[in-house]
Amino acid sequence: MSAVVEVSPAKTFIHPSACVEPGAELGAGVHIGPFCHVGPEARLGDGVELISHVVVAGVTEIGARGRVFPFASIGHQPQDLKYRGERTSLTIGEDCLIREGVTVNPGTAGGGGRTIVGARCVLLANAHVAHDCRIGDDVILSNNVMIAGHCQIGDFAILSGGSATHQFTRVGAHAFVGGLSGVENDIIPFGIAIGNRASLAGLNVVGLKRRGFSHEAVHELRRAYKTLFSAAGTLKERVEEVAAAFPDQPAVQQVVVFLREGGERAICTPRAGREDEA
Repeated sequence: MSAVVEVSPAKTFIHPSACVEPGAELGAGVHIGPFCHVGPEARLGDGVELISHVVVAGVTEIGARGRVFPFASIGHQPQDLKYRGERTSLTIGEDCLIREGVTVNPGTAGGGGRTIVGARCVLLANAHVAHDCRIGDDVILSNNVMIAGHCQIGDFAILSGGSATHQFTRVGAHAFVGGLSGVENDIIPFGIAIGNRASLAGLNVVGLKRRGFSHEAVHELRRAYKTLFSAAGTLKERVEEVAAAFPDQPAVQQVVVFLREGGERAICTPRAGREDEA
């Protein structure tokens, strides 16, 4: 470790076998275990722990109290053939748990130059977050979850093991993706998507209850869901019908905003005959 590395004095520990490049910024109480490598433009917040064999490269910031397990690769150049070495960044929020073999890549010039992972996220073993993604707060990515470039994952979303999300896809807040699902279309907030290719299979009622949503809010979401995906007319017409029918229901209006905003992908809908599964 070079003497010019910026290290806060309070109980910081760096194992003798670790390499911390000159210029890296380490907060108070950082713990860097054996055989880790921290690049010259990395910033580790207070209390961050790199357990062992962790690489933090590039213009990468890990928020306070993050824990990173062995063989994670954080901030190495994006897996995009158009990348030409431009200076881009990765920001990971506070209190994140990153397990073994996780890879998180920075942004690209064509995607805004920045990848963002929110606070209190859990990335389990071998999950992958590609370039230019926006991951919200309190998101859980289970083992072997694959998220392609430019995806947006809303707060409290859960993506189950082995699921794959197509580039530019949006997954709404509080949504749930079933294991081994192939997600190629946008999933509404509070929705459940299952299968390959994934289709809507109702609302994440269990998640809603765990997060403290009232019985009334869940009931109104069910009504709105049935209107959106069971009624006649175009989806655009049904969105406006729901917007007018539930003006005082914040959760329903969150779905309305998501659908109005649109994105690069189509909207994930129920399979024929499954519209009433909410």
